[in-house]
Amino acid sequence: MLIDSHCHLTWPSFVDCVHDVVLNMKKAGVEYVQTVCTKSSDVSAILELVNQYDNIFGSVGIHPLEADKDKMALEKILLYAQEEKIIGIGETGLDFYKGDDKNKICQIESFLTHITASKTSGLPLIIHSRNADIDMQKILQREMMQKSFKGLLHCFTGGWDLAERALDLNLYISISGIITFSNASDLRSIVKKIPLSRLLIETDAPYLAPVPYRGKLNQPAFIVEVAKCIAEVKGISFDVVCKETSKNFFDLFDKAEMIMSS
Repeated sequence: MLIDSHCHLTWPSFVDCVHDVVLNMKKAGVEYVQTVCTKSSDVSAILELVNQYDNIFGSVGIHPLEADKDKMALEKILLYAQEEKIIGIGETGLDFYKGDDKNKICQIESFLTHITASKTSGLPLIIHSRNADIDMQKILQREMMQKSFKGLLHCFTGGWDLAERALDLNLYISISGIITFSNASDLRSIVKKIPLSRLLIETDAPYLAPVPYRGKLNQPAFIVEVAKCIAEVKGISFDVVCKETSKNFFDLFDKAEMIMSS
C-alpha cells in the first residue's frame, strides 16, 4: 500500500481529470491521498471531493504565500476541522523565498494561528518551510514548550539542523519527488539519516513531478517513484518503504485511521 500524504487535487490542473487521476492512482497501488488546502476558496471544493471519494482525505488552512491577502480566523479553522474527513491543519508555515519583511510578519501571525488550531483540535499541523530554517526552528521549539502538538514538515528541502530539530520535537518529515532530481544530493544525504519511522511520502501534485516524469503534470500515481528512490537511498526494499510510510501516515493522521475502521 502507498499513500500520497500531500497533493492538491482541487487545483485547476485537475478540474477536468480528477476521476482519471483517482483511477491512475489505484492502478499504481496508491490507496489513499490527502488533498491539502492552501486558501479559503479551496475549502468547499475539498469538502465536495472528500465526500465523493472514500480514499481521499482533506485539510484546512492558508499557505504562507497567501497569508498577506487571505486570513482565516481561528474559529473558522476549528469549525472546518470538525468535518468528518478533514484530518489535518494546513498547509501553513513560513516561506521567505521572496524576502518581503511585511509578508514575513503576516506569515508568522498566520502560522501561530494554525498552531493554535492544531493544539486545540488535536489534528496534525502540515508545515511548509522554505528559506526559513532558523525562524522555523525557533517557532517550533517555543510553541512545543508551551503545549505540544503533532505535525510534519512537508516537501522537506531544509538543512539537517531543521530536520534534526523536527525529529527531536517528535515531528514527522515528508519527502516529495524532489528527492529524485539530479541536483538533490544534499536532500538524499539527509533522508538517509532520517529514521524510516519518521518519514512520510508525497507528490505535492500538480507540481514537482519526479524523475522520469519531469515536465509532466504530477499526480498521486507518481508517488511510486518517490518510494523507489527512498528505498535506494536507504538500501532497503520498496515494499518496506511502502509499508512503513503508510503506517506512519495513519499514526500521525489518526483521524483518518478512525474513519477507515468505523
